[in-house]
Amino acid sequence: MGIHFWMSGAFLYGPSDSFYLECIPLCHKLIEPTTQANLNSQASRNYRRLPMKSDRSTVTIHMVSSLDGFIAKKDGSISWMQSSDTYEQGITLTDEYIAEFLASIDCYVMGSRTYEHALELGWPYGDVPLTVLTSRDLARERESVEFYSGDLTELLELHLKPIYKNIWMVGGAMLTKEFLRQKLADKIVLSIMPIILGDGTLFFDYIGQEQRLHLADVTAYTDGMVELSYDILHIDS
Repeated sequence: MGIHFWMSGAFLYGPSDSFYLECIPLCHKLIEPTTQANLNSQASRNYRRLPMKSDRSTVTIHMVSSLDGFIAKKDGSISWMQSSDTYEQGITLTDEYIAEFLASIDCYVMGSRTYEHALELGWPYGDVPLTVLTSRDLARERESVEFYSGDLTELLELHLKPIYKNIWMVGGAMLTKEFLRQKLADKIVLSIMPIILGDGTLFFDYIGQEQRLHLADVTAYTDGMVELSYDILHIDS
């Protein structure tokens, strides 16, 4: 049995702020133990590329979903995110790669329910700066956490982008829709699990506009998950 990384927030879901699906890719996966045999068998494969370094700040949305686009079941169960599938040609991630990937993320942005679930069920973000979007008076239980209530564009352009280069928006579903509607995101990383749920909370449903995407990367993993990485093309209409 491999090591299961829960740092992507695989804990609970709220009806409008599902938690697991919105956070860090790579960390929800069943990681096989790194052995010399594994390394030899993977030698001819290219491991998933780390984000490119850039002087320009980027905002990335990440979600984990079923094949039919659901990111949460109505009952909040998360067993569907533990795949029992096997894809022999897929990539196996190492602990070293995951650590390097997480170190590349400069800050997180999330909704209030995602924040509350993280506090209740195990804080997965370490001391990385994190902004919680909320109009409620919440307790600040981590030094790395700041609360914000106001315009999203102002938050990004005046407060975050001047300081951070790699910004991750990690939930929930309603916040994701607002980032897309207002064209505030640069990238979408969608991790598709090998399952059809049939019902639940959609990644996002109707944002009321068309947005062109560029497929930047496709990665298949040994547990059958496929990760699609898109650049959002901000084309003036």
